[in-house]
Amino acid sequence: MNFSNRLRTLFLVTTFIFLIAFVPQANAETEEAIFAGGCFWCLEHDMESLPGVFSVKSGYTGGSAEFPTYRNHEGHKEAVKVTYDSSKISYKELLNNYWINIDPFDSNGQFCDRGDSYKPVIYFMDDFQKVEANKSLKAISSKLLINLDEIAVQIKPSNTFWIAEDYHQDFAERNSLKYNFYRSSCKRDKRLKEVWR
Repeated sequence: MNFSNRLRTLFLVTTFIFLIAFVPQANAETEEAIFAGGCFWCLEHDMESLPGVFSVKSGYTGGSAEFPTYRNHEGHKEAVKVTYDSSKISYKELLNNYWINIDPFDSNGQFCDRGDSYKPVIYFMDDFQKVEANKSLKAISSKLLINLDEIAVQIKPSNTFWIAEDYHQDFAERNSLKYNFYRSSCKRDKRLKEVWR
């Protein structure tokens, strides 16, 4: 095989590898969803392993202050932004996963995290998400055999989502001992089992 044929073969192989690696994601139906449900470390961890989810970012939203930080995000909720392939996982499936990872009765925070920053909120990004979020609220009310007004989760329009500091991203993966201790001491999973059996 002469040099030009080798070069041509190398080019074809490289192109093929590129197409396999990048074209499926480029053609994916990429969408975003925003949820608040207590500590963003936990929601990020619970949602990022779902098939069809590209990424989950921890951050702050819901308030008016610009450039919030962990030390100063008054008015904002700790939240996550989920980027996903809607051809592989639907918004309804994301909602279902959200519900089973929060305490829908707690209006003062979530688990051991108390206060406005930790209240549960579904932030819709368009009319479709608004309709689906409200449908899911009614479905959860029926499932738990309770009135709608007993559910503490709010449904609100989304606004600017501010990405949290780097050390908060993938916290459970990068700090597993600290994360597992936090999650256990907050009795998050114990309460989730009580609510969702």
